Amino acid sequence: MTATPASASPAGLPADLSASVAVFLISLPLSLGIALATGAPLQAGLVAAAVGGIVAARLGGAPLLVSGPATGLTVVTAGLIQHYGWRTTCAITVLAGLCQLALAALRTARSALVVSPAIVHGMLAGIGVTIALAQLHIVLGGTPQSSALANVRELPSQLADLHPAALAVSALTLGVLLCWPRLPGRAGAALRKVPAALAAVAAATAFASLAGLALPRVDLPSWRSHALPELPEGPVLGIIAAVLTVTLVGSVESLLSSVATDKLIAARRDSGSRPARADLNRELRGQGAANVISGALGGLPIAGGAIRSTANVKAGAVSRRSVMLHGLWIVLAAALLVPALELIPLAALAALVMAVGVQMVSATHLRTVTRHREILVYATTIVAVVVGGVLEGVAVGIAMAVALALHRLARTRITLERLDSGVHQVWARGQLTFLAVPRLSRVLNQIPHDGHAVIELDGSFMDHAAYETLQDWQDSHLAHGGSLEVTGRSGARIAGTEQARRADPAAARGAQRGDHQCCRPWTPWQNHCDHRGTVARTDPEAAGSPDASPAPAPDPAAGPRGRGAGQLANGISAFQRDTAPHVREELARLAREGQRPSQLFLTCADSRLVTSMITASGPGDLFTVRNVGNLVPLPGAESTDDSVAAAIEYAVDVLQVDSITVCGHSGCGAMQALLNSAPGLPMTPLRRWLRHGLPSLERMASRHHAWARISGRLPADAVEQLCLTNVVQQLEHLKAHESVARRLADGTLELHGMYFHVGEAQAYLLSEGKDFFDCRVFDTVGAGSLRG
Repeated sequence: MTATPASASPAGLPADLSASVAVFLISLPLSLGIALATGAPLQAGLVAAAVGGIVAARLGGAPLLVSGPATGLTVVTAGLIQHYGWRTTCAITVLAGLCQLALAALRTARSALVVSPAIVHGMLAGIGVTIALAQLHIVLGGTPQSSALANVRELPSQLADLHPAALAVSALTLGVLLCWPRLPGRAGAALRKVPAALAAVAAATAFASLAGLALPRVDLPSWRSHALPELPEGPVLGIIAAVLTVTLVGSVESLLSSVATDKLIAARRDSGSRPARADLNRELRGQGAANVISGALGGLPIAGGAIRSTANVKAGAVSRRSVMLHGLWIVLAAALLVPALELIPLAALAALVMAVGVQMVSATHLRTVTRHREILVYATTIVAVVVGGVLEGVAVGIAMAVALALHRLARTRITLERLDSGVHQVWARGQLTFLAVPRLSRVLNQIPHDGHAVIELDGSFMDHAAYETLQDWQDSHLAHGGSLEVTGRSGARIAGTEQARRADPAAARGAQRGDHQCCRPWTPWQNHCDHRGTVARTDPEAAGSPDASPAPAPDPAAGPRGRGAGQLANGISAFQRDTAPHVREELARLAREGQRPSQLFLTCADSRLVTSMITASGPGDLFTVRNVGNLVPLPGAESTDDSVAAAIEYAVDVLQVDSITVCGHSGCGAMQALLNSAPGLPMTPLRRWLRHGLPSLERMASRHHAWARISGRLPADAVEQLCLTNVVQQLEHLKAHESVARRLADGTLELHGMYFHVGEAQAYLLSEGKDFFDCRVFDTVGAGSLRG
């Protein structure tokens, strides 16, 4: 028998009813305040709130999202009213709604998520600054100017001409807003059930009425004279730009609010009353229909709002009924409470909206974009929005984000496969940036709510947009009864997943402190490598830091020795400045816990083999042994070098590695020297060492051993053939070591052969065929794993 969710049962009605009242008490004064800030008729705010509550909630895809007059469109709407007039602005709202319906029909809603959160947060912060500057003039008793810069220029003269009555009412409103959530004691707890916005406006209204202050107040004209839309008048290109601006800003604000509401729902403890995750295309369709009706009825543009939606979720709503009921209460208030509403001073509403504008500049967002190294995008967008406008600011922010992301971008592949065991396996190959968010979101939402998912992240960088998408989906998936593992390339769980939290309580405590480690980049130093192989200054904040002391430039007259010392000093300085802050925490953990590598990696000392690069590994992953020719001397061989045998014994018996990999490479100088060796030459340390490679030379010449191949083809020349044969021979030498033979017999150790073609930047794994060893190419699905 299937249990009926609370959102679909009559039992959820009391919770929805209570939540609807709470949202209504917040939405009523806020809608009037937004209408005041735009310069529209105050009734237009009530129309938009009612239509957003009833139409958008009924048709939308985010059940608990509360729509109404769009805070993010306040500046845009004010500019449209000033430029085209109110009735044309209503027509623009209708056309924008039709555009949203068309975008929903094309199922493009998730494409809106391609906009980096740094741009969205910067846009909202810029709008907040603009709103606050405009409403500050009303708070002080004056009239706002036409632009943010004009408001700043006129502020000194406004401060010189204060209106005490307006200032007193505004100060009281702001004081109640700030103090209301902090009321102490039981009485305070009871009073805090009344929304702070309603309490502030009610207190200011009562004070103004009792004191008999002569102030401009809310003026709600008769509904008979309510202005309806007319055919747009003005330049065609200007009207088109206005429609696109309203469509873009309203859609992005609504869709991001939907995602944020999903996150709030997933964080609720009452797991039995959670509605389904938001359907973004359906939500965009609902927003479009609401804007068409709101504009047709003479209302403001509509968008989903974070403030009202947060109140709805926290009030315990379980279905879209709470939002629709809130819209009904707005209609009743507009019809029955007009005398009470007309007592509200405009200064109180201006103070309320100014506080909302200040809150849009979020310290949390600032910390987030700083942590993700996107502060430049955020700050640029804010300045551009304040100076030029919303559309211009978003365009400048996008351009800055693209410029900043160019060095991070790489080909990203995101695939989903349902395994025979029922597990849904997701592979994310490459760098995860905001450009990959639509694909990532589309793939993740194909996984059933109650399914088990394994997400393998195979990349060295993840930006804020991808992090938020994956983190929010994970929280929602777990909240709906699903399970998942988030792993790296090697298959090890990343700290922050449910399984990793059980295995590592320390990581869980870090996650509880807000340190979301589950999706953070685990090899951030890879983002700093330039084409020379040294660490480059790629972080604009770090590059400009006064604490970064660049190493002295090498002296050209000092010769090769001085140049080498200068390169080394520059590399060390860049590491300490750019890379050390990213890896310090991980290295500190390794220092505390000791090394626990899973593999012994034995390779050549050739400078072109960067082990961490070709295996995509970091500190603590590999126990590496490098020597000339990647040789493994046989035990007891003449002139044996015990250092290799000691490393093998330590890795196998002490570190208990799971596998040993011998990696050769193309163009190996040691193999070339073996081929060109002539008898009778005097013994040098290098020639004595290379005698351990003679068995490889003999194996290649023997008719009893098949030649190795590369993806089915024969090697290009004798040097390449010897390089491949040498890997196979050294694996045979490994088996002669007692510790290796014992672990192989127990089945607790694996041996792998690997070949890296330097010129092609291509890695190959050796696999034993029927009569030959075949060196098979690593494709992008298997890249990074040495377990093949």
